Amino acid sequence: MGAEQSTFAAAKPDVDVLIVGAGISGIGMAAHMKMLCPDRSFTIVERRAQIGGTWDLFRYPGVRSDSDMHTLGFVFEPWKHEKSIADGPSILDYLNRIADERDIRRHIRFDSKVLSADFDGEAAHWVVTLEGSDGQRSRVTAGWLYLGSGYYDYDTPYEAKFEGRQDFQGEIVHPQFWPENLDYAGKRVVVIGSGATAVTIVPSMADKAAHVTMLQRTPTWYGIRPARDAIANFLRKFLPEELAYRITRFKNVRLQNLVFKRARTQPEKVKKFLTKRIKAALGDKYDEKAFTPPYNPWEQRLCLVPDADLFEAIKAGKASVVTDHIDRFDATGIKLKSGKHLDADVIVTATGLKMVMAGKIAISVDGVPVDFADRYYYKGVMFSNVPNLAAVFGYLNASWTLRADINARYICDMLNAMKARGVEVAVPKLAPNHQLDEDNIYDFSSGYIERARHLLPKSASDMRWRLNQDYVRDVAWMREDPIEDGVLQFGHARPATVHKEHMEAAE
Repeated sequence: MGAEQSTFAAAKPDVDVLIVGAGISGIGMAAHMKMLCPDRSFTIVERRAQIGGTWDLFRYPGVRSDSDMHTLGFVFEPWKHEKSIADGPSILDYLNRIADERDIRRHIRFDSKVLSADFDGEAAHWVVTLEGSDGQRSRVTAGWLYLGSGYYDYDTPYEAKFEGRQDFQGEIVHPQFWPENLDYAGKRVVVIGSGATAVTIVPSMADKAAHVTMLQRTPTWYGIRPARDAIANFLRKFLPEELAYRITRFKNVRLQNLVFKRARTQPEKVKKFLTKRIKAALGDKYDEKAFTPPYNPWEQRLCLVPDADLFEAIKAGKASVVTDHIDRFDATGIKLKSGKHLDADVIVTATGLKMVMAGKIAISVDGVPVDFADRYYYKGVMFSNVPNLAAVFGYLNASWTLRADINARYICDMLNAMKARGVEVAVPKLAPNHQLDEDNIYDFSSGYIERARHLLPKSASDMRWRLNQDYVRDVAWMREDPIEDGVLQFGHARPATVHKEHMEAAE
């Protein structure tokens, strides 16, 4: 598809950019458009009744960020709270403030679920079908579709199969659907899992519960750090807010990058460092079996323990960790393969989330369904041979928002480049007989990734065709590499439209 001048004008869509999701990715894209593309129209469609995405959905005890807010926060909006490891309500406040101060809220269409989106090549726009909370369907057209809906299945979490589940006489809860008025005061709680969600829930529930047991099949690597960033709070006393934020963000980005690369190149040193910190936190309560994973750090996401709260709960006798396999549930708790029994009044199945691609939206181009597993990522933003479509898939080894900021900036730059050239379509072209070598950028053994590999797009070693996992490199490369890189092709609505219109006029 070239960028030759068209002899006709494409039908003007209802909106220039339709943003799916009013969470971190969607609000971030809207803010970037306000700053960089003020002449372009946008609408955010959000299936829920309020903004926040993940941070509005998850309501389990202690829900918080699993990375610091100086990198989970946006590049354009300083994080002002004293705690850099923030709780869910604080993150929601941050997003709501941005939506209000930047006049984004009026662009949001709530209670609107996207069912399907088809790119009409003859009109050079997306035809998107929405469904309201009342079941009524409507249609909107958009020049671009920007998917900021994340990768969680908001309808169905991952539920491991446990024999005898129906026999348990207490309450079983999945963190994704936490009951608003769950009373666990004075009760025995078993939390199944050892990832970020379990590590958050255990110390939070331990204050009220009689006892909380974290039941893990496999240990997880934990990193202890203060919930407050002392350097950030010090800088804020003497420097302007934005400058202090930029310095702290720079520091934390580099630190994240250093720790990840050190874990990959010198895993034994990192193991010793992490283990030493855990031993110091637990003292005589340290259990080698419970805190020595069978994999290297950062082969799964390193789990953050702010202020060592999990270990403080264990030391206080309010919580414990059991490493074993589940045989079955019974009326009073969980029978383990070792023969032991865990008594429980409440069981929390923090067994993970279910990943989906494109928010389960039926994506097609000219009526032909798009299977993302057959496509290559293009610069971590678009997909091979799919026009005018962008998506955010955050970093696995760093904060989600770092990638969201890159993608939003890139698409805004592209929109401006398209306007300057007078074109309506941009598509990363990949020939059927390409010689790209497929590279596994999902080099993580985390369960949620392993279960979803068959859904995920491909990546190659070539930077243009991958979802790279190095923010420091990515942010510089994306700025330096030109929009018109020889791969991205610009064009217009298909000339077939002209022929069709001429025929209809002749009739």
